[in-house]
Amino acid sequence: MKLSVVIVNYNVQYFLENCLNSVEKAAKGISCEVFVVDNNSVDGSVEMVREKFPNVHLIANKENLGFSKANNQAIRQAKGEYILLLNPDTVVEENTFKTCVDFFDQHSDAGGIGVKMLDGKGKFLPESKRGLPTPSVAFYKIFGLAQLFPKSKRFGQYHLGHLSKNKNHEVEILSGAFMMIRKSVLDQIGLLDENFFMYGEDIDLSYRITQAGYKNYYLADTSIIHYKGESTKKSSINYVFVFYKAMAIFARKHFSAKNAKLFSFLIHLAIYLRASLAVMSRTLKHAILPILDAAILLIGTFWFTNYYETEVKQTPNYYPEEVDLYGIPMMVGIYLLVFLLNGAYQIPTKFNRIIRGAFSASLIVLIIYALLDEGLRFSRAIILFSVLWSLFIIPAYRFILHLAHFRSFEKNIKSRLAIVGSESEVKRISKLIKDTILEPEIICYINSSEDSDESNFQYHGKINQIEDIIEIYDINEVVFCSQDISSADIIEKMASIKSDEVDFKIAPPKSLYIIGSNSNQHSGEYYIMSTNALLKSASQRNKRLFDIILSLFFLLLFPIFIWFSEHKNKYFENLLSILIGKISFVGFASINEIRDYHLKTKKGIITPLDQLKYPIYEEERIENLNLEYIRNYSVFKDAELVFKNLKKLGA
Repeated sequence: MKLSVVIVNYNVQYFLENCLNSVEKAAKGISCEVFVVDNNSVDGSVEMVREKFPNVHLIANKENLGFSKANNQAIRQAKGEYILLLNPDTVVEENTFKTCVDFFDQHSDAGGIGVKMLDGKGKFLPESKRGLPTPSVAFYKIFGLAQLFPKSKRFGQYHLGHLSKNKNHEVEILSGAFMMIRKSVLDQIGLLDENFFMYGEDIDLSYRITQAGYKNYYLADTSIIHYKGESTKKSSINYVFVFYKAMAIFARKHFSAKNAKLFSFLIHLAIYLRASLAVMSRTLKHAILPILDAAILLIGTFWFTNYYETEVKQTPNYYPEEVDLYGIPMMVGIYLLVFLLNGAYQIPTKFNRIIRGAFSASLIVLIIYALLDEGLRFSRAIILFSVLWSLFIIPAYRFILHLAHFRSFEKNIKSRLAIVGSESEVKRISKLIKDTILEPEIICYINSSEDSDESNFQYHGKINQIEDIIEIYDINEVVFCSQDISSADIIEKMASIKSDEVDFKIAPPKSLYIIGSNSNQHSGEYYIMSTNALLKSASQRNKRLFDIILSLFFLLLFPIFIWFSEHKNKYFENLLSILIGKISFVGFASINEIRDYHLKTKKGIITPLDQLKYPIYEEERIENLNLEYIRNYSVFKDAELVFKNLKKLGA
C-alpha cells in the first residue's frame, strides 16, 4: 500500500462529501486507502459515508476525541508507506497525491510534505508554509510586526513571507490541513501528541520530524482548496485561548526552561491582550450605534427643553426635575427598544428598518403620551420636537455613516450567476437554482469543454472565455459542476480570476447542494439548493418568538383549548417542549432527518401535510410540500396551520 489518507470529521457532512469526491479522483493509479474518523457528528456524516463511499474505512466515535486522538486511531490501522492527514473542508487536485508521492520517492530526506493552499476565493493561504514559532518569531507575530513587514526574513518568519509561494521550499512547519508524512518516520518519532486537543499538533509533529534529521517540504507544484482559512474565527475568544494555550504546551515540551518561561510569558500576555481586544471590539461593534442613537436623541431633546424653558416659557427649570431624570430617558429608551425590534441594529442593516423603527417608535411615544394621566403629561412641545428630531436626525446621521463607509447598509445585490459544466449538469443546477428564492438576475451557461460544441444548447461561451464572460455580464458568482471539470481546472480558474467581487461555488454530482466560501475571513459555507426564507436569521427569530408566545397562550387558556386536543395527556408535554425550544409548533413532514438538521428546523407537532384533506405517501410529493412551506414561510402561515389543527396539540 503506497498511501493512506486520514480525514477527521466533525459535523461538516457536505464538505466531507466534496472532499471524498476529490480524493477518489486523486487516488486513481495509486495504491491507496482512505480512513474517515468521525468525532460523534450529528449531521448525518456517518450515514453519508456508509451510503456513498462504502470503500472508505469508517471509524465512528461515540464522543469527540479531538484531532490528535482521532488521527492516531486511523494511523494505527493504516498500511500505507505514506500517511496523509487531510482536513474534510478541502478539495485536492487530481495530481496532488501523485506529485507528493513522487517527491517522497525521489527525496529520501523528506519526512513531511505540505502543498500550496487556496481559500474559497482562490487566494493563497499564508499558513501553507510556516517557520518554527520560537519566542522571537512569536513576539513578532503577537505584536503585529509580522503583519507590518510580511516579506521580511526576520519579522515575517512565522509565514516565511520572504519565500515565494510559487516555488518549492524546505520549511520548518507544515499545516495539519494537508500534511503527508513518511510512515517510517512516524514509527520512529511517534504519533500525534494527544495532549493537543485542537491546534498546535501540526507544529509539534513538524518539529519532531526535523529533530529526527528529516526535512519538511512545501510543494508549489500542486494546489488544494482549504475553505476554512487560518483567519477563521480569529475574533473568537475561545479560539484565542485554545490556540495560544496549544502554543504554550509546545513551548514547555520543546524549549529550554528559560526559553519556555519567556515563551509562556509572551503567550499569556497574548491571550489576555487578544481576549481583551476581542471582547472590546465585539462589544463596541454592537454597542456603538445604540450609544450614538441615545446620545443624539438625549442631547437634542435636552437642548430643546432648556431652550423652551428659557426662551418660550422664560422660566429656567420650568419643568420638574423628574422630566429630565425619568421622562426623557424613558422616551429615548422606547426608541432604542423599537429600533432593536425592527432590526435597526443588525450588522449590516437596511435603511428601511431605520425609517420603520423611527416611525413606529414615534407612533408609540405619541400613543403612550395621549394615554397618560393629565398630571403626567409634561409637555406636548417636547414630545412633538422629540418625534420630529428622531424622524430626521437618526436616518440622516445613519446615512452619513453609510457614505463614510463606517457602517454601510446591507446591499440588496441580485445574483448574476455563471454555471460551468456539461449541458446536462448545467440544466440540472440551473433548475435547482431557479427553484430557490434566490431569483438570480441572470444565469449564464459556460461550456466546460473547449472543443467545438455541436449541441443546440445555447451556451454563452466556453470555459477558456470565462474571464471575458464575467466582465461582460458582470457576473458575481460562478458555480463549477465538479462532474465535468477537474479539481485542478477549478482551482486554476479560481486563482486566475482576480476580481474580489466574484464568489466561487462547487456543485458535486447528483447532489442538491453547492458549497463555497465568500471570504478568507469566513469558514466555508454550504448552500442547500431549494432553501430560502426560513434560513434567514429574522425568520428563525420570528418563528421562535411565535412558538413562545403561542405556547404561553395555550397554557394560560388550557381549560378551553385542551378539549380540542385528541390526546389530552400530551397537551402540556408538547406545549412545555415547545416553550423550552425542544420542538416547534410547525416542522417538516420528515423524510430525511439529516436534511432537517441542516435546514435548522426542529421537529413539529404539525407539518405541511396537515393542510391536506387526504394523506399522501409519495416521498416526492411530501418533499415538494416541505419545499413549498420553507420557500413561502411566514408566521401567519404557521398560525393558520396551528389553528386549523388544534386537535394535534396533544399529538
